[in-house]
Amino acid sequence: MAQYFVIHPDNPQTRLINQAVAILRDGGVIAYPTDSSYALGCILGNKEAQDRIRAIRGVDDSHHFTLVCRNLAELATYAQVDNSQFRLLKANTPGQYTFILKATREVPRRLQHPKRSTVGLRVPQNAVTLALLEELNEPMLSMTLQLPGEEAPLNEAWEIRDQLEHQVELVIDAGACSIEPTTVIDLTAESPSLIRLGAGDPAPFGLEA
Repeated sequence: MAQYFVIHPDNPQTRLINQAVAILRDGGVIAYPTDSSYALGCILGNKEAQDRIRAIRGVDDSHHFTLVCRNLAELATYAQVDNSQFRLLKANTPGQYTFILKATREVPRRLQHPKRSTVGLRVPQNAVTLALLEELNEPMLSMTLQLPGEEAPLNEAWEIRDQLEHQVELVIDAGACSIEPTTVIDLTAESPSLIRLGAGDPAPFGLEA
């Protein structure tokens, strides 16, 4: 049965953040708040946890995980970023975007798109998420918490606990999130392309909603 932590959205309690990261390091899957919707997270090297997240979401290996990073410097360790891409990222992170970029060798092959060698990355603007990442000291693997057949992500922690209490190790309650996932922007081609419209405004990338 999942543990349930009530964490302050602006001043996360260090004790609870440390306990949450211990659960991640022990192989757990967590449901946590972001600056868009709630998400499912696990550590980078845990294939079993990754498979469990895919099963909860009902998606196959072609569906990108997102590497959630503390900052742009960490993102650049896991993605190939040229000068023009860097300028776009610097101007729009942190924020409600997920970026599709070519993966570096730091990203395990199983986490890359099987045909394109790409990976999704984001830098969020959420105090709880950033506290988790700071304590974890590495990116977290993540997917939007949207269940099969549902039109929108879950956004209330109590509802997540009711539906997933036997499928995750921890639910973090930091108040309701948006029901909108991130906006997904593909930066692998010469010009950005819009993959999914969500909470982030696509206009800074020369794209229309």
